[in-house]
Order: sequence, then C-alpha cells, then structure tokens
Amino acid sequence: MSDEMQTTKDGRVIQPLDPSFYSIDDEALEFMKKLTGIEDPEELKQHIMSVQREAYTIYPYNCIRRFNFLKLKLGRLPAYEQLLTLGKERKGAIFLDIGCCFGNDIRKAVYDGYPIENVVASDLHPALMQSIRPEFWELGHKLFKSTPETFPVPFISGDAFDPAHLEPIPPFYSPPATPRPELSTITSLNPLRGHVSAIHASAFFHLFDEEQQLQLARALGGLLSPEPGSMILGAHGGAPEKGFRPNSMRTREMFCHSPASWKELWDGGIFRKGTVKVEAFLHETERREAGDIAPGMSRHLLVWSITRL
Repeated sequence: MSDEMQTTKDGRVIQPLDPSFYSIDDEALEFMKKLTGIEDPEELKQHIMSVQREAYTIYPYNCIRRFNFLKLKLGRLPAYEQLLTLGKERKGAIFLDIGCCFGNDIRKAVYDGYPIENVVASDLHPALMQSIRPEFWELGHKLFKSTPETFPVPFISGDAFDPAHLEPIPPFYSPPATPRPELSTITSLNPLRGHVSAIHASAFFHLFDEEQQLQLARALGGLLSPEPGSMILGAHGGAPEKGFRPNSMRTREMFCHSPASWKELWDGGIFRKGTVKVEAFLHETERREAGDIAPGMSRHLLVWSITRL
C-alpha cells in the first residue's frame, strides 16, 4: 500500500468514490421509487449518488462507496419472515436495528408490516466521528425524502462500546423488573435491557476485532427479551475457519468467525447452553475489485440468527 494513501483512525484506506459501482436490483429499485416518489431511474440514481457523496464525508465506509446501502439485507435473511411474524403477533415487540446507517432495512420492515411504533434505530453520532456534518440517520431522511414526522422512528445515537450508551450485562432469564420504556423518551440503549424482542445487526460485527465482537455480543444479549422467540439476526464477513481474513482495504486484517465458532460464541458463551437456537452458514459472494482481498481467496458472508428457546 502506498504511503500516500489516506487511512481512517481504525486503519481503513480511504478510496475515491467510483460511480461505476452503482448497481441496484429490481426489488430495491421499486422500493426506492415508492419511498422517494422519484420514478425516473436516472433522476433517482443522481439523487442516491448525491446522498452517497455527503455520507462518505461523514465516514468512508466501503459499504457506502460500493452502494451496499441499496441492498435490502434484512429482507433477504432466512429469519426475516420470523421477524415479521414476531412483530405482528407479540404485543409491543421492540425491534432494534443497530448500525442502521440510512435506515433502509428498518424502512423495509415497516413497509412489510412491522409496527412502526415498536421500532428504534441506533448508529454513531457525528461528534463521535469528529465530524460536524449531518449524521447517517438525517441523511436517511434525505435519501428517502422523509421527515421525523412522516417516519417517526426514534434514532438513538451513540457508540456501541460506550457503557453509558450500551453496557454489556448478562442475559435475562426472567422478565426485567423495569417497565417497558417509551421509545420516544430514551437517550441510550441501556433502558432497553431485557425488553428488545428482535435485534438486527448486519455488516456490523466484522468492523471489529475478536474481543470487541465478544463485547458487542454480550451487550446485545443483555438487551434481548427472555421471552421465547426473541431473536437477533444479521449477516457479516465470515470465513470457513475462525481467524483473520486479509483485506487490503484496511491496514489491519479483518477478524472473521466461522459458522462453528459463531454458534459456540452464542450457545454456551453469551447464553446458557441449550437456551438459544443458533443458525449460521456461509454464503459465498462475488469477488471484489482487484486488491480488495488476497488473490485467489473467496469472500464469504456469515448469515445467522439467534432465537431464544
């Protein structure tokens, strides 16, 4: 890697934006048209690219550079229908999307019937990224042409590794003593301990090293309701064997769990063994541009869900 390349504080190489990466499938295109009201594909493309440029100045995530935020990740997870059923059948079932970025997955879940009054989103605040620009959630309103009034989902900004925002605690095995909080009033995720019925975390865990992933798993486990059927689901970078995956987009390697190590982490690690059902498998994705991963290596996505029994 050239010494002249700019990197972020956590070692990601800041690559220039490339409009040739723009790609949107038919389902996502129709979804964007319906939510934005922009019917012309070229006009919609220019609108999306404008928001992308602004977002990339907040934090140069490769997923923003490659328009991955247009992919409806949550809706394509095997456990998605289980999530929607939970939202429709369990009264007051809180759904948290952590690392929500623009909130496209939350919007898809609401569009597909998850009660909007039970949904909450969380991501970093610009102050935590040493930025004075708008946060991702605000840009989500710009991207989807909504407002806090037309899409009244609470956004709770904060660092997932800040105990004042999200403190790791042991999971609940009986109902919490605290009452269910009003989502519109909370300023951190801690009041949600033991009250969250479903948590979505995609393209999130793989941003961190092994110890941080463990801390994050403990924190999310402490949020989850003890009621059977409560779930955590998502997808992120994985590998056939637990360990580091070379990635030239960072000055440090990406730590990846395997399906086996991911199951071991949650069933018997975070939760008492036998109290959760963990499903995890690898999905091989297309290769990225040259230099993004080590030559000859496949790229795997770890697709998973954890359900309390």
